[in-house]
Amino acid sequence: MSTYIIIMVICLIFSAYFSATETAFSCANKTRLRALAEKGNKKAEIAVNLADKYDRLISTILIGNNIVNILLASLGTIVFTHHLKDDELGATVSTVVITIAVLIFGEITPKSIANDFPEKFAMFSAPLIRSFIWVLMPLNVIFSGWKKLVGMLFKIEEEDNMTQEELLLMVEEAEQEGDIDTDEGDLLRNAIEFSDLKAEDILTHRVDLEALPVDAAKKEIAQKFTETRFSRIPIYEDNIDNIIGVIHQKDFYVGTGVTTAPIKDIISPVLFIHQSENIDDLLKKLQKEKAHIAVVVDEYGGTLGIVTMEDILEELVGEIWDEHDEVVEEFKELDENNFVIDCNMNLDDFCEEFDIETESDSVSVGGWVAEQIGNIPDINDSFTFENLVITVTEIDSHRAATIKVEKQDLPDEEEKE
Repeated sequence: MSTYIIIMVICLIFSAYFSATETAFSCANKTRLRALAEKGNKKAEIAVNLADKYDRLISTILIGNNIVNILLASLGTIVFTHHLKDDELGATVSTVVITIAVLIFGEITPKSIANDFPEKFAMFSAPLIRSFIWVLMPLNVIFSGWKKLVGMLFKIEEEDNMTQEELLLMVEEAEQEGDIDTDEGDLLRNAIEFSDLKAEDILTHRVDLEALPVDAAKKEIAQKFTETRFSRIPIYEDNIDNIIGVIHQKDFYVGTGVTTAPIKDIISPVLFIHQSENIDDLLKKLQKEKAHIAVVVDEYGGTLGIVTMEDILEELVGEIWDEHDEVVEEFKELDENNFVIDCNMNLDDFCEEFDIETESDSVSVGGWVAEQIGNIPDINDSFTFENLVITVTEIDSHRAATIKVEKQDLPDEEEKE
């Protein structure tokens, strides 16, 4: 009987090993393992190779775990039946004792440990589990064939493509685990969400355009270049809805002075796009046309605004500043409960900052304020939204330019939830 007990202990150890290995490989950060493998860690290299063939690995683990657990249960029945001199009582006691032992020492404890140190345990177990894969290869082949047969019978299709939500979750996990920093996480999130944005989401609206008529005097054009410090200025004929091109500063200033050529001769053509154009497609068009500016038109063909190459790149890498840019503070905290907001602020950023939710088609805070007020905003117009009291403090071209936001404590926090 002592031999049986020793074999039972060995089976319990292997049960713990297989359970911990399964958890380790399912929880291990494969990026971290690959990094260690590239640095010459042989065990990490083996672990990466095993993880890449996860179906074969998990099949081996399950086969091995079932073999040792069945053997453990069988030997337990023999041992307890022999000692208790009663077949029925021995089988019952064996079932209870072996089940508790396997749960505690073969499942819960090893899986908890492996979950805390998945990469370390995966590397520790890799060489041995690789040996088991070769030993159990015939059974693996049989089960692999069975899996394909079941897949054919039930027409099971594997979904290999990851959704955007899954990619964003991976970025968040990598950020929390310290594999990437906050800036890298923001860049990855921007890249993942890049294709969701449309031209209308990032354009400079027509009321903010710095443009000139085609018959503008060269002195007026020079003054506009000086005031705005832009390198390109849109040119229109008759009205802003008929933009015919742009003037480049390098074409306007030649040598030591202003060009002597007629203005129409130095106007460069401009790209026209619909407001619903995805910005990833727009970026390709700008690159193909070697253009820097695209004019966004609405459903009636009128000018809605413009999108520049810089606008698109800022959606990827964040705000791009140069020495001529005027720094605009979109969010200013006056005190704990009072804030001044620039109405050009993105509405999603505003909602995230104040932890509110709103269903609105507007992209900017200014558009949302006009929706809430229900007409053209005026100074001191005010409304309440959830726990926020919002007051218009500045107007520009019949729209809200800045607002004051006052946070108020909700009478019952549970009502908000």
